[in-house]
Amino acid sequence: MFSKEEAYRIKKEFWISYGSYMKLQMNTEGLSINWVNYKTDIKGIFFRTDVERKYAEVSIEISHPDASVREMIYEQFEEYENVLHSYLGEEWVWTKNDQDEDGKEISTIKTSLENISIFREADWPNIISFLKSKMINLDEFWSDHKDSFEIFKNL
Repeated sequence: MFSKEEAYRIKKEFWISYGSYMKLQMNTEGLSINWVNYKTDIKGIFFRTDVERKYAEVSIEISHPDASVREMIYEQFEEYENVLHSYLGEEWVWTKNDQDEDGKEISTIKTSLENISIFREADWPNIISFLKSKMINLDEFWSDHKDSFEIFKNL
């Protein structure tokens, strides 16, 4: 086990390493972006990365505060399910009614890499490779299909 301070330091070191590595990666449009805090520019749609003690995860999180808008956004993604999966190269787990760590109602579309740990530095190359490939694929999808979600921008 690690102390809280040590766990914080290791997590911070990982995210700095990941951010530095990804800083060299331009997005689909050739722009330098913050891959750790990817901006979709649509209220309530987030591309999240998470790494914990037993897994790494990449997700599309739909967390619009209005439940009906959240449902419409989720349904819009469902319309693009086959297209999205073609960009991702695999099927992800779709959960219409989910909760975040604070108990807030959200919808998610996600994938994970199991049996790795942020606390094992030897796992970092596999984790970074996993996060990088998934985020690049999401960025390609978003670059090509973001316009279909613009209707939700100001809701």
